[in-house]
Amino acid sequence: MYADYYHLKTMPFQLTPDCQFLFESAEHKRAISHLIYGLTQGEGFIVITGEIGAGKTMLVERLWSEIDQRKFVAVRILTTQISGDDILKMVASGFRLSTEGADKATLLRRLEHFFAEMQAAGKQCLLIVDEAQNLPASALEELRMLSNFAVGGRAPFQCFLLGQPQFRQMLSDPGLEQLQQRVLASYHLGPMIQLETREYVEHRMKTAGWSGDPSFEDAAFGAIHRHSSGIPRRINSLCSRVLLAGYLDEAHCISELIVNSVAEELSRDLVAGRSQSESRSAANAISGQSSDRKIASLERVVNRHDRIIKRALMIAVELVETLK
Repeated sequence: MYADYYHLKTMPFQLTPDCQFLFESAEHKRAISHLIYGLTQGEGFIVITGEIGAGKTMLVERLWSEIDQRKFVAVRILTTQISGDDILKMVASGFRLSTEGADKATLLRRLEHFFAEMQAAGKQCLLIVDEAQNLPASALEELRMLSNFAVGGRAPFQCFLLGQPQFRQMLSDPGLEQLQQRVLASYHLGPMIQLETREYVEHRMKTAGWSGDPSFEDAAFGAIHRHSSGIPRRINSLCSRVLLAGYLDEAHCISELIVNSVAEELSRDLVAGRSQSESRSAANAISGQSSDRKIASLERVVNRHDRIIKRALMIAVELVETLK
């Protein structure tokens, strides 16, 4: 709805990673440099960690869009709590090898043979493991064992491990020392600073066809950074709701007040969804409001619904006129 209202070509703050919207902050540039360095080495492990929504997936998507895919056979797996044997099955299945009825020894032989075939064809096998913090030590050890394969004195297999901050703590375990020794590069993707948050928002808006409507107050960008902590996914969630609120209020300038109001709504939604007990507490708090406050709250809800209905009618009229 708000994309049409603000004459945007597409939604600027979708949560699904899209390389055309990639904004290269200083942190992202450093992380990409680590990934590229790892690829040039052609062996071992590259570790990238970051908060949820920091942009780890977008980095890999960008890297994959730029490398010569004729030289790589890449598999990406999203991990859960799985055993060491299960990770081997996932890897083999990702490379389209049969796993039905195969024991561990058989899987290893098939993988080794596949790696050798790919290397003979001039290709490097790349495994990208997302949410690596979910892997138990036994699964990480199996991945390390795969990195021991060598064909003609060269490693035919390389692995990127993407995880949340706690994954770095896991890797520091003395029991994983051999894996630590095979980590060629490691980087923690931090949040954007306030100036970069503004540039990020403007970049995504311009990529979506923004021509200045709506405008943003300077203080609004500061509020966006404050409420999102400079984390891309949080910025996207917040800004999408901010533009929706602007559309519903027929606003053509996004103010600090609008951002703060939407952030408070999101915070309430988050708290309300955590548990039924917390929801009941919130309900009790509302019931304790004065009659005047209850009436004021109801009036705000009714007014917002009126605006939604009014906009829907306007769109319907425009569609009818177009079809005539």
